[in-house]
Amino acid sequence: MNQERSPYQQRVIKDYYNNREAISLQTLSELVTDLYLAEGKARERIWQRIEAALEKLAIKPARIEHLKQQDNPALLAKLVEELMAKG
Repeated sequence: MNQERSPYQQRVIKDYYNNREAISLQTLSELVTDLYLAEGKARERIWQRIEAALEKLAIKPARIEHLKQQDNPALLAKLVEELMAKG
């Protein structure tokens, strides 16, 4: 069954894709805060989410791996600042 989307649904979808980068940056900045506070297994789960957010922002895998190895929220916060300045 193939339903057509209403104009409202089409606009919501379009807005999401138009703002995808901003949404990913917002998510990433929230994860930086979480990373500062997390320890152990929770920290590992947050890093998985951070990796996914960075991939969506087209950050090179080598840089993602470097950030993960350093495990330093300040470095990640600096990257978020750089990305927001570009946007």
